[in-house]
This record gives sequence, structure tokens and C-alpha cells, in this order.
Amino acid sequence: MWGWIAGSGAAAAAAAGVSAYGIAAPSAQLFAPSVCRGPGRRRSIALTFDDGPSPATLELLDFLAKQSVRATFFQCGRNVERHPEIARAALSAGHELGNHTDSHPRLYLRSPRFIDQEFTRAQRIIQDATGATPRLLRAPYGLRWLGMRATQRKLNLLGVMWTVLGHDWEWPAPRVADRVLRKASPGGIVCLHDGRTIRPEPDVSAMLGAVKRIVPVLKDQGYSFETVSDLLIA
Repeated sequence: MWGWIAGSGAAAAAAAGVSAYGIAAPSAQLFAPSVCRGPGRRRSIALTFDDGPSPATLELLDFLAKQSVRATFFQCGRNVERHPEIARAALSAGHELGNHTDSHPRLYLRSPRFIDQEFTRAQRIIQDATGATPRLLRAPYGLRWLGMRATQRKLNLLGVMWTVLGHDWEWPAPRVADRVLRKASPGGIVCLHDGRTIRPEPDVSAMLGAVKRIVPVLKDQGYSFETVSDLLIA
């Protein structure tokens, strides 16, 4: 993957390590400003959901409403175009909407222009469909690249990574829930998925099952749930 890096030996290995860290590490700031957790001064946590909206988002919204839990949804433009009413339902329920690109591509090795177009188009689609202007973004797969900084500045977007990645696209619900509960901490940001890239009928049953396990346990442990923007307030 790193054959494009000039040089050889120790210098090339060091450059590859720095680049890999900047692309994927949740705490990295190399390509653009981002956060991976809140200050943690209160016992609160943020649930975030990527790749939606999808038809299954409605079941998730119903559960969150019954539990009085607010969350942040990083939505893809093409999915919002497909389900504008579900995007609006998430906003109407008090949740926060974020930008997750238009088509959910891998951004590394893509041009700054391509990156700008992906986020700019998604920003416009979300605004037109819901009336809300996202102030947060998350790069697909959590992979950042050159051009992110300029795009974030242009659109006034803060990058958001995560403290806990649930692996709900590949693990069953009990394993997802166990991972999130083990790694939960005050100020933490949990990344789950209410879609699968831009597939029209995704199976997100593992996420739904996991969330129904996670929320009651964290509540019993004294946690409250906040949107990412609220979580970041000291």
C-alpha cells in the first residue's frame, strides 16, 4: 500500500508509519482537526451511527426515544436522497446530523477536489432534505487524506473519530455490546452503523441488538447520553 512513498530503508519506513498514523489513528491531527472523545468531566457518552439513513434507522429511533437517548448520525448524501423522511425523523427526534460524504468512498489517495466534492454534495443534500446544517463530519472508514483540512475549513466542519469502534458490521450483537461496555468511559464516543455504505436495504440487526443491550447497562452504571456537540462542551 505504501509503495508510493519515495525513498527506501528506515526513512521510507518512518514516513509510512507517520502516514498510516495520520490516515487512520483516531487521535491524529495530521490531515485535519478532529476529536475522538470529549473532556470526560461528567459521566456521559456519545452514541454515533454511520452510513444511514436506512429503513432500519426507524427502529433505532423508536428505541432511542423510549430510552430518552440523544445520538449523532453521520449520514451519507445518497442515503439521505433515498430516505429524506428518515433523515428528517432523526432530526425531529432531537438527534444531531453529521456529514459522512455523499457516496462513502475511501478517501486516501484521492484528489483534494474529489474529497471536497464528496463532502460538499453531502452537505447540500442534508441541508436541502432536513433544513439542518451539519457542523461535524466523519470520514468513511475513519480514513483521512490530503484535502480534508481545506474542505473542513470551507464547510466549517469538525472531524469526529471515536473512542470505541463497535465492529457491528462483522460481529454478532453480544460481542459488539461486550466490546462497547468494556471500553466505555466518561467522554467516550462510540461508533456504530445504521447503514452499510450506500446499500439500499442493509442488515444492521447486530447494531440494533447491541444498542438494546448497551443502553440499559450504561444507564445502570450512571451514564447519560449526549450528542457529540454537547459532549465536547467542557
